Amino acid sequence: MLKYQRTTAGDALTNLMLDLFRLNSLLLIAGDRMVAQLGLTSARWQILGAIVHAERPQPVAWLARDLGANRQNVQRIVNDLHSEGLVAFEANPHHRRAQLVILTDKGRRTFEAAMALQAPWVNSLSEGLAVKDLQTVHRVITALRKKLESIDEAEERA
Repeated sequence: MLKYQRTTAGDALTNLMLDLFRLNSLLLIAGDRMVAQLGLTSARWQILGAIVHAERPQPVAWLARDLGANRQNVQRIVNDLHSEGLVAFEANPHHRRAQLVILTDKGRRTFEAAMALQAPWVNSLSEGLAVKDLQTVHRVITALRKKLESIDEAEERA
């Protein structure tokens, strides 16, 4: 068996990452089940959320960047959302070909219905967990994300 030389922190982070992979899978499954009745999946819901939380309408490439996702995958899902009348495209004054993605009224109602389902679920899931602990985990994950993003940016410049 191969033996890798990790630090204690490296071992702890590896264990955290493995648990995060498992947690992500479970969250996607739970999200898919929660919003299936609305005709959504976790991925569609996530993209609707990115559109809702953007300060202004954005093209697909920017939505993908904000989500840390592949642009082609986001484009495919946005096209599906468009065909179902949940999003629309509008002209982008800064780029002729990169249209802006906006929610339709139906898309906004669907997103709000998903959030109404999520609130009691997440409240129940958070029972017994200390807010301070959740905030610490959030800070650690944010710090790791920023480190990885800076590595990606440095590699893109090289």
